Amino acid sequence: MTPGKTTILYVIENESFGGGERAFAQLINGLDRRRYEVCAACLVGPRGSGSAVFTGAIEGAARILDLDLRGRASLSAYFRLKKFILENGVRIAHSQGARADFYARTAARAAGAAVVSTVASPVEEYDVPLFRRAVYTALDRATGLLVDRFVAVADHIEKKLVSGRGVPARKVVRIYNGVEAFREAGHSSAIRAALGIPEGAFLAGAVSRLSREKGLSYFIEAAGIIAGSGAAPGMKYLIAGEGPLERELKAMVSARGLEKDFIFAGFVKDVSPLLEALDVLVLPSLREGFPMAVLEAMSAGKPVIASDIDGVKESVSGGESGLLVPPGDARALAGAMLSLFRDRAAAAAMGRRGGELAAARFGLDRTIKAHEALYEELAGSGGSTV
Repeated sequence: MTPGKTTILYVIENESFGGGERAFAQLINGLDRRRYEVCAACLVGPRGSGSAVFTGAIEGAARILDLDLRGRASLSAYFRLKKFILENGVRIAHSQGARADFYARTAARAAGAAVVSTVASPVEEYDVPLFRRAVYTALDRATGLLVDRFVAVADHIEKKLVSGRGVPARKVVRIYNGVEAFREAGHSSAIRAALGIPEGAFLAGAVSRLSREKGLSYFIEAAGIIAGSGAAPGMKYLIAGEGPLERELKAMVSARGLEKDFIFAGFVKDVSPLLEALDVLVLPSLREGFPMAVLEAMSAGKPVIASDIDGVKESVSGGESGLLVPPGDARALAGAMLSLFRDRAAAAAMGRRGGELAAARFGLDRTIKAHEALYEELAGSGGSTV
């Protein structure tokens, strides 16, 4: 603990590296070091696809406690976290994820620190087995009473917390995820060559976890519809990410005879070069919080085709920065991709407007300043406001 500074502890389940991990890494690296001492309790080293990526991203910016939350409830994890909070003078514990929330809320409250929980997706919407979801929901409700502030990453999340769950409005603050300014690196040709994609081919790509709620099966169905129509010769498709549906999605591609047109890029540590190579980002999700992939594509000046759902509608302006289609409608998705394939000028114009919107509304500096204002409020009140 450094005199005159507020110590913040971030607690997260970082077995994989997705939007939540990326957002916390941005905060950890972006906070004003003149005012904040930063710590992180997380999984350390190559013990998951994203654990090493996350710890590498925050290396040198945070004091790290190796905390493995992958197993069942552990008193040891609770006591280690509580001890760390007390020994390091942590004033505010900020968590994200069902298990991280449970441990952070209980240990921080016992140690006298304020509690902040980021909600990117309510636990009752998690794509996990029913029993596990029920356990997560019960624990979330019980420990939610210990939270000083909930950070909702989108307006629809804030409404679900206040109207649906009954959380007092004063305890919820909406802070959008932020995106860094995109730095063009001229990687497009090299990435396309490495992937075997001709320079002039139109490339539609999805960057997401390969799980049910991401709707990637509809992306593959749409590609099959386009291929069957013969209306987009040379069009290519890419899916970057990993998850439980990888084998199933690859089987869908094979069943439609699309192996030569589809590329599975696997987990990608840095999506920026990949975004340079895309002509359009496709997000066919059935449910979202406030997707980072959309913000990153917009910042890169790429048009977005996405499902017309809560969370997405707060970033993508249909007809302006991209196209919105009904969720679960492969034919509408195919039509949107074909429209941008046929009108490259319109696609480029949407990409430019998306870049302007990302810079104006979702710049990372705005997100960091909003969090700093929240931390100052809690630190100024002496910690807990429950």
